Amino acid sequence: MQTDSSFTFVLFGGTGDLSMRKILPALFEAHRAGGMLADSGKIVAVARHVGDRGEYLEWVNGHVKPHVSKNGVDESAWASFLERIEFVKLDLGNPEDFVLLRDAVQALPGIRVFYLATGPSLFVPICRALASVGLNENARIVLEKPLGYDLKSSNAINDAVGEIFAEEQIYRIDHYLGKEPVQNLLALRFGNALFEPLWRREWVESIQITIAEELGVEARGDFYDNTGALRDMVQNHLLQLLSIVAMEPPHSMDSDSVRDEKLRVLRALKPIDPLDIGKVAVRGQYHSGVIRGTSVPAYATEPGVKQNSTTETFVALKVEIENWRWAGVPFFLRTGKRLADRVAEIVVNFRAVPHSALGASALRAGANRLVIRLQPNETIRLYCLAKQPGEGMNLASVHLDLAFDQFFREGQMEAYQRLLLDVINGRLALFVRRDEQEAAWKWVEPILNEWKASNRPPKPYAAGTWGPAAASAMLAQHGTCWLEEEN
Repeated sequence: MQTDSSFTFVLFGGTGDLSMRKILPALFEAHRAGGMLADSGKIVAVARHVGDRGEYLEWVNGHVKPHVSKNGVDESAWASFLERIEFVKLDLGNPEDFVLLRDAVQALPGIRVFYLATGPSLFVPICRALASVGLNENARIVLEKPLGYDLKSSNAINDAVGEIFAEEQIYRIDHYLGKEPVQNLLALRFGNALFEPLWRREWVESIQITIAEELGVEARGDFYDNTGALRDMVQNHLLQLLSIVAMEPPHSMDSDSVRDEKLRVLRALKPIDPLDIGKVAVRGQYHSGVIRGTSVPAYATEPGVKQNSTTETFVALKVEIENWRWAGVPFFLRTGKRLADRVAEIVVNFRAVPHSALGASALRAGANRLVIRLQPNETIRLYCLAKQPGEGMNLASVHLDLAFDQFFREGQMEAYQRLLLDVINGRLALFVRRDEQEAAWKWVEPILNEWKASNRPPKPYAAGTWGPAAASAMLAQHGTCWLEEEN
């Protein structure tokens, strides 16, 4: 992925956690690889708590450098990367500071990218301030999640930003879409005649999508207590993954072709009747427990969490898609904090053979399944049945592995690195279009409203487990269970 595209990358929130852990390390990796970033490209960090460029570079050396390059830092590459970085001290409440920003970037080359690594309450004020000094013209704006608290607030942000930037200038980022296995899911389906004919209700019994975290809310208790797992993870990450798994083949991989097919899936999600939410939606909240031998506190005692909070830290859902390909196939979504393991994966459970000529052992061994793991190790694993050595026809489950780090010699590209290069090069396919976002909010909102109206507390689960028992019971009603393997 080489480019000659010159650019000026303006990073709002330049001293924030996201910039420190993800954005600046991703830009460094692209710089270090050579040829991915134009030599003339510049990074302009914006912050108010740092005095000048020298102070900012000290901060980068102390805070960003520990997060780059798992195999150590190439000091010459690091030194040349720092040469790309400029700094503008900016107070969002002072319009004159945006004049200083305009003057700083006008002399710099290429397309302008404004990355808003800030809270969503600042999106509109920043965009309006950029427009006031003419910096919205021929530029690209990157918006981090969460984009709103509900459909109304999301629309309000999109309306305001849309008055300043055209839709093709707006890059709503969801970093799960940049992960290598998600890209390989598209390759698996649409590049191989083997899988696409089986990717439908006749052959698929159910699909699971899990994003599980061992961590709690850490220092984000105040933010998380006003958000919850449904808003934080389901409305964006999980529904985006579902739409990629279930989409029809696009006629090409251009941005609108891919996003049109994802939108069709989101609009085909079966609406949930408020009376049925208790049957198809499980919400939980972690209590104290033990993770990897260490005692961890309950959510209710985390700093910033309100007393008697009913915010969910776990959600499991049964989802149905009302179209020809997927009618009758349940999609089970699950996400939570303080679970037994850190894992993100997609599990496609295929139907069993209609008649086993090989005896009872074939039934006990189970059906075929495909497991696409996104983290912590990125793999695709296909489970088949094979005869065990020895006398008789006794079957056992075996698997074929595609471990990307072993198969491909070159290092894998991290999600943020891929997505930032796509912004710089003007590729929108892996970013969320406004109508996709609206469709996701419309589907999620009845669940939010029912939970708020009922005021029922979330079901408790011990930290270090896989969530409330009700989540497993929901799958048991369909004759299946969550896949819970060791890494």
